[in-house]
Amino acid sequence: MRRGADGVWQVRGYEEARTVLRSTATVQAGLGVETVERLPSRIRRPVLYRDGPEHREHRRQTARFFTPRRVDERYREVMVRVAEDRIAALRETGQGRLDDLSFHLAVEVAAAVIGLTESRPGIRRRLERFFPDTFGRPGLTSLHGLYWMVRQNTNWLRVYLGDVRPAVRARRRVRRDDLISHLLDEGCGSGEILGECLTFAAAGMVTTREFVNVAAWHLFTDTALLARYRAAGEAGRIAILQEILRLEPVIGCLRRRTTAPLQLGNGGGEGGVTVPAGALVDLLIDSANTDERTVGTCPGRVRPGRGMAEGAGAPGLSFGDGPHKCPGAHIAILETDVFLSRLFALPGLRMAAPPRVGFKDEISSYELRDFTVVLADPTSPDHRAAGETS
Repeated sequence: MRRGADGVWQVRGYEEARTVLRSTATVQAGLGVETVERLPSRIRRPVLYRDGPEHREHRRQTARFFTPRRVDERYREVMVRVAEDRIAALRETGQGRLDDLSFHLAVEVAAAVIGLTESRPGIRRRLERFFPDTFGRPGLTSLHGLYWMVRQNTNWLRVYLGDVRPAVRARRRVRRDDLISHLLDEGCGSGEILGECLTFAAAGMVTTREFVNVAAWHLFTDTALLARYRAAGEAGRIAILQEILRLEPVIGCLRRRTTAPLQLGNGGGEGGVTVPAGALVDLLIDSANTDERTVGTCPGRVRPGRGMAEGAGAPGLSFGDGPHKCPGAHIAILETDVFLSRLFALPGLRMAAPPRVGFKDEISSYELRDFTVVLADPTSPDHRAAGETS
């Protein structure tokens, strides 16, 4: 651990990072929290930007939407339907962009969980505009800032009119067993529901899309790992995906602010230090996930089922930990496997070229684009026979 020239503490060890994430002496920072804090106090903050008892109570009440049993009983059918639909389209054309296929999957599954089921046509386009490949900083002092302010507000309005308002209207008439209905029962207004929907969209759609892509890239480029994935049952395949995610966390850095002095380390790999109250702390998840004290030897290699230290999960801290741990972890892993297990069952599947790799500094996330996959000639007898028996 060290304090940077900018005054921000950097934590690289697994145990130290987990301590920060679980501590009641830290609150959420980064991810636009500064902008949210400027909202009028009467407006309820999305769950991502809340801490303390209010946050814990919200997570307790909504936990039922994300249990493994519910995911299996309520959302697996959606995952299978959308995955098979996308696979059928790929089989029909003989090629497709994996970044588009995976985003379609992620949008449909997250929409089912949230309750965005009355959307007008074009939800994926609206969300892609809201989460662009390149972000600008809105402001009133330059043409660039004015452009991004207008664009941001326009995109908010598009998602509200095209997706959130129709869902809210339907659930005001008849409640359903989904997140939007729960928010209405809590007395949330349409604007507050929009904020929650966009928060869950970012977590459930954007990040899952990238993980599907990066997991596929690993499988395309590691023949032994792909053979193991194809031969395994669901539990074995999920273990492989969790190990890939440990090495490739979609969000590589999480930020917290301390509200009281926080003791970290006990003489281990990072030593013992006290982080003062009011300090910003960056948790470098990619480094923490390769901490030999927790993950064992050869931490940079893909070794599914590796022996982790007691209390450490297979994907490391890739889903976070503590009060803000990603509630949709099981959804993300399962939908990735549902899709990739069917994708890699296609005969003649290959990667046309490595994807274009970018990085979003605003959320410390990688992105893979122009990820084209191709099949053997879809008119060939072997390919048609595979389609008839799949």
